[in-house]
Amino acid sequence: MNISGENYIGYKNSAQNSETFTTFNPQLNIPNSWSFHEASEEEIDEACSLAEMAFPIYKQMPGAKKAEFLRTIADEIEGLGDELISVYTQESGLPEGRAIGERGRTMDQLRAFASLLEEGSWVEAIIDSAQPNREPQPKVDIRKMLFPLGPIAVFGSSNFPLAFSTAGGDTASALAAGCPVIVKSHPMHAGTGELVASAIITAAEKTGMPNGIFSNLNSSGIEVGQQLVLNPKIKGVGFTGSIKGGMALYNLAGEREEPIPIFAEMGSVNPVVVLPSALLENGENWAKQYASSIMLGAGQFCTNPGLILAIKSTSLDSFITDLGKEIGELESSCMLHPNIHENYEKEKQKLSNQGGVNVVAENEKSVSPNYARQKVLTVNGSNFLKNNKLQREVFGPFSIVVRCEDANQLEQVISKLDGQLTGTILGTSSELEKYSKIVQAIQSKVGRMLFNGVPTGVEVCPSMQHGGPFPASTDSRFTSVGTSAIKRWVRPVTYQNWPEHLLPMELKDDNPLEIMRIVDGEHTNRKI
Repeated sequence: MNISGENYIGYKNSAQNSETFTTFNPQLNIPNSWSFHEASEEEIDEACSLAEMAFPIYKQMPGAKKAEFLRTIADEIEGLGDELISVYTQESGLPEGRAIGERGRTMDQLRAFASLLEEGSWVEAIIDSAQPNREPQPKVDIRKMLFPLGPIAVFGSSNFPLAFSTAGGDTASALAAGCPVIVKSHPMHAGTGELVASAIITAAEKTGMPNGIFSNLNSSGIEVGQQLVLNPKIKGVGFTGSIKGGMALYNLAGEREEPIPIFAEMGSVNPVVVLPSALLENGENWAKQYASSIMLGAGQFCTNPGLILAIKSTSLDSFITDLGKEIGELESSCMLHPNIHENYEKEKQKLSNQGGVNVVAENEKSVSPNYARQKVLTVNGSNFLKNNKLQREVFGPFSIVVRCEDANQLEQVISKLDGQLTGTILGTSSELEKYSKIVQAIQSKVGRMLFNGVPTGVEVCPSMQHGGPFPASTDSRFTSVGTSAIKRWVRPVTYQNWPEHLLPMELKDDNPLEIMRIVDGEHTNRKI
């Protein structure tokens, strides 16, 4: 398939706007050859209108039909073969192995949501039967379940061209919920986005989905995204990116005549608490593991360990020395784009210039353009507590080790942190009990707590929580990874004294779908 550079407006390709842009190959440090047409205001309106018309048709389709659609998308992505991998690597600078792994994750997510739909209990059907003879007043029949919101706008992520972009977790979960999706393709990997969009459109046509179930819009700036969020036909937004970008969308959505939810996963420094036993018994090994975690993917993960917190000791000194040695021996790698590399260098330098900060290790070797020089700093707990800038996320291979005076100061440091995606504790189970206040402090700040591991790597499974208190995400109650992500795109509706034959299948007495429900307080799949 040749990349056309056009927008997908439902089932048709469109290029009304003569203004174009190109993507960039950060490995070769040259622009790619493909040109992409900026979506016009008319194309945005048409995509939203088609989505609005598709919604009442799509939401009524049975779960098995939606599941067939999602599975077919996964098959079509797989069918893109080597071309998808080639374009991915050319637009991201990421290696082929990463591309193949991320493609697999993307397909697995789609198939996981398909299985969720086929089983059917995700709608959380609850039935409280009528009690006409109840005293002093009769009780009416009340039944509740989840229903889709409507058309959803999804913003592609820079650092995951597949798993968090065109057919990534936001799109997969919204389609599973019964919502049409309009993707604002990320300008750094618009070619990858077009290929995946073609797979979604092909799958939609093969499975008989309504026109407008999916559209893909190109844009190098912010205007298309702004127009999309402000369009009254859009009922929710999924975003993965910076705090600045996420909050701009959040504020924009709040200014609408009808405010809509913005589910943004934004920033995190993912604190790692190293308890004394971890340093005494396994410090050298943890230094090696964390050097690799900091460097993984050129540090371009939202779960990159940007803060390492510990109580000062000679074993901490040894750990810091080992960490510096290990990270200094690792090869630098290419970042996603010159703009991201430039911003990394600026933010790294800003924190390096803060008072009381010392360099542990820094790569000062000559590197290719767009390659990130790793750096680790250290600062004492008092200086960290005085300076909020030191907890700022630096998107790249960078971390700060904070030397705390004692457990009380360590608890103060954790309590001062903003909301985070993850928090890790290294130590023993007995130490978790001894330092229970520190454990509680971490729990209040994060969405995922790890014990004796590294935060990089996010398993796609029902129990995963990828989100956290602000500013890690705009709503800490929800996850953007795992099948629970579907709950962002639904709302509960209650039927009171509704005629049995007009109830949704999930709420009928005979439970024709055989799903698990809560019936009069009992979790069951029995008929009434």
